Amino acid sequence: MEKTYDVIIVGGGPGGVAAAYLAHKNGLSHLLIEAGKAVFHGISTTYPEGKNVYPSKPKEDPEPFLVEELRPPDKPVTVEKYIQYVQHFVQHEGLNVVTETAFEDIEDARDHLKVVTNKGIFRARKVLLAFGSSIPKELSVYGDAKMVAKTLDDPRKYLGVRTLVIGGGNSAADVIISILKAKRSENDKEPVYWAHVAETFDVNKETAQRLGEEILLGGNIRLLPGATPRIGEVDDEGVDRLVIRVSEDKLPGGIERYHAMSFPMKNVIACIGSQGPISVFDRVGVQTIACAEGVCKVAKEGDRLLLLTSEFESTRKGVYVIGGAISPSYMRISQGSIQEERHPNLIHTAVNDAHHVIDAIRGKIKG
Repeated sequence: MEKTYDVIIVGGGPGGVAAAYLAHKNGLSHLLIEAGKAVFHGISTTYPEGKNVYPSKPKEDPEPFLVEELRPPDKPVTVEKYIQYVQHFVQHEGLNVVTETAFEDIEDARDHLKVVTNKGIFRARKVLLAFGSSIPKELSVYGDAKMVAKTLDDPRKYLGVRTLVIGGGNSAADVIISILKAKRSENDKEPVYWAHVAETFDVNKETAQRLGEEILLGGNIRLLPGATPRIGEVDDEGVDRLVIRVSEDKLPGGIERYHAMSFPMKNVIACIGSQGPISVFDRVGVQTIACAEGVCKVAKEGDRLLLLTSEFESTRKGVYVIGGAISPSYMRISQGSIQEERHPNLIHTAVNDAHHVIDAIRGKIKG
């Protein structure tokens, strides 16, 4: 018979790892689902290289770190060293983690919940959504473009191939710089194409300087301003490709003439920003409430905030939400009233959220 876990955790960031560890420690069967190649993938792709990690706490929150094992050291360390420590910790504790598994939906069954992923369906008594607040946007094209990368895992993957990076900001520029460095170290002359829907690229002075240095050192970059991704297709050889228009003319009679380029999707990285988790909450049936004037002090009027109990359970029974996904605030249901609660997006906050949720789940399952 297919296994039913006590809790399935979606997201391998600080809150997700803390929840998996606490479940393991308290005798709850668990499964942690992470979309990236390893836990803390979100932090590794959003923190700049070499940035220090601090054990920061909210000023108004006297609560200590409730999972000391995941507390960043007092002496600041780089994000790379902290991630390495956490990944070793996960291995050492034998936590049940599946990576490169994308969460899709939650379905109801008679006595459990079904967590739908791209790798199949998993069963759980409780589900904990512990993903962050920044979910990469999908590339909107005709056809399927799911094979297009959203982040840069390893610049060496793009050695020897013509690569397309989409997006006009600092994130795209950072990706290009990393790929150019890798290509330069291997004397790879294949170009990196940089496409943006606007006619101008928008990067800060420091990033522009670093990019200029790479170009002066021999980096081969081709700019495609005003380029628009249009079609995801499979060619005659079965290769998934992305077609991008690089110029377009409108002729009399409703005729369009355009020049386009086609890249294998495995050679494309789309750095087109991120979106909040509201679309995910809508999909799984977790209720939100719009901020009204005079009610919300942290969020803006019209922002949609999650409705959660004091135990972080959502309006969908058995589904809990913690961490960055509910920052900077959420609506707390308590004794018949609803009020806005501040919720800083910190490692401390996510880890402590996990402690409270697992404690609540253990009480309900173990009695």
